[in-house]
Amino acid sequence: MKRHINKVAVIGSGIMGSGIACHFANIGVEVLLLDIVPRELNEKEKAKGLTLNDKVVRNRLVNDSLTAALKSKPSPIYHKKFASRITTGNLEDDIEKVGQVDWIIEVVVERLDIKKQVLENLEKHRKPGTLITSNTSGIPIKFMSEGRSEDFQKHFCGTHFFNPARYLKLFEIIPGPKTSADVLEFLNGYGEKFLGKTSVVAKDTPAFIGNRIGIFSIQSLFHAVKDLGMTVEEVDKLTGPVIGRPKSATFRTVDVVGLDTLVHVANGIHENCKDDERLELFQLPDFINTMMENKWLGSKSGQGFYKKVKGDNGKSEILTLDLDTMDYRSKKSAKFATLELTKTIDKVVDRFTVLTSGKDKAGEFYRKSFGALFAYVSHRIPEISDELYKIDDAMKAGFGWEHGPFQIWDAVGLEKGLEFAKAEGLEVASWVTEMKNAGIDSFYSVKDGATYFYDIPKKAMEKVPGQDAFIILDNIRKSNEVFKNSGAVIEDLGDGILNLEFQSKMNTLGGDVIAALNKAIDLAEKDFQGLVVGNQAANFSVGANIGMIFMMAVEQEYDELNMAIKMFQDAMMRMRYSSIPTISAPHGMCLGGGCELSMHADKVVAAAETYIGLVEFGVGVIPGGGGSKEMALRASDTFRKNDVELNVLQEYFLTIGMAKVSTSAYEAFDLGILQKGKDVVVVNKDRQIATAKAYAKLMAESGYTKPPKRKDVKVLGKQALGMFLVGTDSMEAGHYISEHDKKIADKLAYVMAGGDLSEASYVTEQYLLDLEREAFLSLCTERKTLERIQHMLKTGKPLRN
Repeated sequence: MKRHINKVAVIGSGIMGSGIACHFANIGVEVLLLDIVPRELNEKEKAKGLTLNDKVVRNRLVNDSLTAALKSKPSPIYHKKFASRITTGNLEDDIEKVGQVDWIIEVVVERLDIKKQVLENLEKHRKPGTLITSNTSGIPIKFMSEGRSEDFQKHFCGTHFFNPARYLKLFEIIPGPKTSADVLEFLNGYGEKFLGKTSVVAKDTPAFIGNRIGIFSIQSLFHAVKDLGMTVEEVDKLTGPVIGRPKSATFRTVDVVGLDTLVHVANGIHENCKDDERLELFQLPDFINTMMENKWLGSKSGQGFYKKVKGDNGKSEILTLDLDTMDYRSKKSAKFATLELTKTIDKVVDRFTVLTSGKDKAGEFYRKSFGALFAYVSHRIPEISDELYKIDDAMKAGFGWEHGPFQIWDAVGLEKGLEFAKAEGLEVASWVTEMKNAGIDSFYSVKDGATYFYDIPKKAMEKVPGQDAFIILDNIRKSNEVFKNSGAVIEDLGDGILNLEFQSKMNTLGGDVIAALNKAIDLAEKDFQGLVVGNQAANFSVGANIGMIFMMAVEQEYDELNMAIKMFQDAMMRMRYSSIPTISAPHGMCLGGGCELSMHADKVVAAAETYIGLVEFGVGVIPGGGGSKEMALRASDTFRKNDVELNVLQEYFLTIGMAKVSTSAYEAFDLGILQKGKDVVVVNKDRQIATAKAYAKLMAESGYTKPPKRKDVKVLGKQALGMFLVGTDSMEAGHYISEHDKKIADKLAYVMAGGDLSEASYVTEQYLLDLEREAFLSLCTERKTLERIQHMLKTGKPLRN
């Protein structure tokens, strides 16, 4: 039976339930969100004379929970209007409505007795064949489905979303004793294709895959920190971005998640995994017990491993818990010679050999922690998973690790990993030794652009399933390289489509990247059918290379700077006016020049998690790579006979002037950066390059023709300029903006008004580009602009002067 999910019911509206409801709404599914009925009135309800029978009272818990979720930061929803897809109700008045949905997801409190009671009630109203799953982080699925009907058990399993549901990609699917293979296959595919998740089918073991390995890793550090005499700051320094983990690293992550949550899972593993060879590590160290007694649970209680306080001067300070004295003290800087050696190594995967070879405390820390991790994950097969790649997938998608344990082991080398484990007195699982004796010295390999993993039962390398919908650039970069310079590489994606991949620091757009873009268009026009501009780094691009702009401006090399800006503008115009279709595939941060490039592509295939905007005001300039021109052009295209054209232009002006950045790709449509009917959004970033390639191929095969250059951009001249200048004068007089802010805004106003033309006129894009470049250059001569650029280069934050 072909199954479609048009409507889901989410039972339980807590943080997790509301988050899951919002994410289904994100992808266009109707959601019924239900929770219990309050048993007593609150003070506000009493004051209004309401009773327990009033609907507003009966739905209070679910409505308050959803409202709180929608107000939370970061937002669980792609766009505020998507919240209208969620209908709320309660488990007494609206329970029969679950008979109208395609999937019921139970997300109530983590207690088996309560979950069984709720599932029993749901079965009375569920129609046969409807999917029914439980979101649990560790309760055995087999116990939940006991006593339920055959049809219920066939369509029942665990579906473990990680919190927050929108942002963490892991989707663990845990079969019950009688779960249908068709149901598992459907959920696996649906999670990846529609929810944008990394779907992992796990075994019904305590904490499943992600939390079993993740909690082990944290507990292992808890026990090692005192043995090595390390501070909280030192551990967080060593377990953060330097090894491809989130900035929150270890102790800050525990503060965010909540120490009580971690302790609950650790205790569950300790109680239910008596055969675990590292069982003692899941016992809580004394300092954790003390923190639990003191209710130092992290952010939720105001203090954990870190504590934010206000000093006598009114400034906030973050204190750190000293694990020896259990007192809070000022933060100490953490420095290690080994980390200094990795500063020039951009790729995280290339750092592991250096880090584990360190002669200082950092090197010892990495050898001990990786040795313990490698041994532990080897013994979890086949207990928690039959395939090693699932463990890596779970850690990357659920805990934000850039590389999973077996990938890290490959990076340091099989033999070295064995040495690290042996030095800790630990034995790895026998299958690893058998693999080594068979002459296989890595857990993964790449062949013909596909990733293969070591299949333990088959004792051979097998292709990782599910890759066919993806293009993994790491796997094809060497074999499919067409051109490369220091800033970018051009790859052949097949079927006549090229891809331009930025490889500069933070994917900034400098001279080499622009040269590679021009080369890619030359090659595509000559021998190929289309061009994708995309990469699979953390961010698409943080914008133009402002360091280069700063150096040219300081040296007063204005002719060279003018030429560099002209080259950037010309490259953007080539994106739009080439004889082949061009597709931009932004994701993550897509700022400044990255945004300008996307706005000039024939089509944008944006990842849902794209944070895009023209942010140049923050460094004291206006968009100079065609962004200012493009906003004027798009305003012109939006003018209608009945519109007040000045108001339309003002909206586009403010998008630049307020340096607005979308919090999702869907918000970018509101800002005029993405265009309805032309640009598309994909929820699963792993599918993005393949989707972009498909659109480029479709456009080429449909008979793509180079568009004619625009000569019909309507600008409003002095009428608009006067309005903008009055506005900036008022803003400065009211001390809302600085004198320099006013100067930047006035320059932007001049460009978007089309200069001081005496009446509304139609102009070319090149006319606006020339105005834009002139304004950008003039701002680069300003001392305050240079101060802003310098501050941004030093701190990564904008300066208001």
